[in-house]
Amino acid sequence: MLRIRIIVVDRTRAAFLREGESFYLQRLRKYVAVEWDAVRTSRIAKGRDEREILKAEGEALGRKIAPKEYLVALDRAGDLLGSEQLARLLEHLGRQAIGGVCFAIGGPLGLSKNVLERAQKVLSLSRLTLTHEMSRLVLLEQLYRAMTILKGEKYHK
Repeated sequence: MLRIRIIVVDRTRAAFLREGESFYLQRLRKYVAVEWDAVRTSRIAKGRDEREILKAEGEALGRKIAPKEYLVALDRAGDLLGSEQLARLLEHLGRQAIGGVCFAIGGPLGLSKNVLERAQKVLSLSRLTLTHEMSRLVLLEQLYRAMTILKGEKYHK
């Protein structure tokens, strides 16, 4: 059985997004084992180098990613997949002898170069710019959609 972990930087602040995350996590758990984990954000302050912030967040994420997990990093410059393609990727990964799939979502500045280089797949949810908090909800909905595609259910039309 496929195991999915989603690791994000910082907590979700907007109540409506937290509600949506909870909604889709509950639905997704009917199909796969899924874990949600958040790491602390590095404070963005005037005069603080963005590379320093990304490095600290990347190190925190790196400590949470298991060595045998297939890492999918979310980045706007990543590959664009359709819902059916994402479903097939998850199906393929579910058949492999891996320690699960880990999706990493950065904070407002994105992901560090180290996390992106460590990833087996870099994925973009859209060429549109999404907030890091909104991207969490979009990812969860798409993972749920992928599971319904694989099960042949009517959610995906």
